[in-house]
Amino acid sequence: MRGLRSPLPPSPAIVITLPAMPETVFAKILRGEIPCHKVFEDDLVLAFLDAFPIAHGHTLVIPKEPAATLDQLSDDSAAAIGRVLPRIARAVLAATGATAFNLLQNNGAAAHQAVFHVHFHVIPKFESGEHANEGLGIGWKPIKLEGPEKLAALIREAAAR
Repeated sequence: MRGLRSPLPPSPAIVITLPAMPETVFAKILRGEIPCHKVFEDDLVLAFLDAFPIAHGHTLVIPKEPAATLDQLSDDSAAAIGRVLPRIARAVLAATGATAFNLLQNNGAAAHQAVFHVHFHVIPKFESGEHANEGLGIGWKPIKLEGPEKLAALIREAAAR
């Protein structure tokens, strides 16, 4: 008696491909392909000096998780970033002698995000001295808030989900 054969041809393996994160300079830094000047690292977060700083001590804080924007970041990575940011801000102030700092985080091209991996800029500000003119300049143009009650309710509902 011969062995049994299936009447159907063998099926090809099913491969599920998840969308890949765009290759970014931060992904290369995390893999060690591009060097950086590390100031802090743990299992979930890396902080390093910005390669193109706008102020003395300008530091980047990134999650190791590959998420393009803050809203895509997991709760664990978001909590880790929140835990580390104050520590890095204090360290930048102490190391540079700055008296203030800006914390900048952009999400999406329309918000001026250039590297599509979540990152926070800790940008020191100096009241006087050789670095007094460095740092972030901000123009603030208030708009008229229309329908604040309805808008607040919509945001509350979305935050509760």
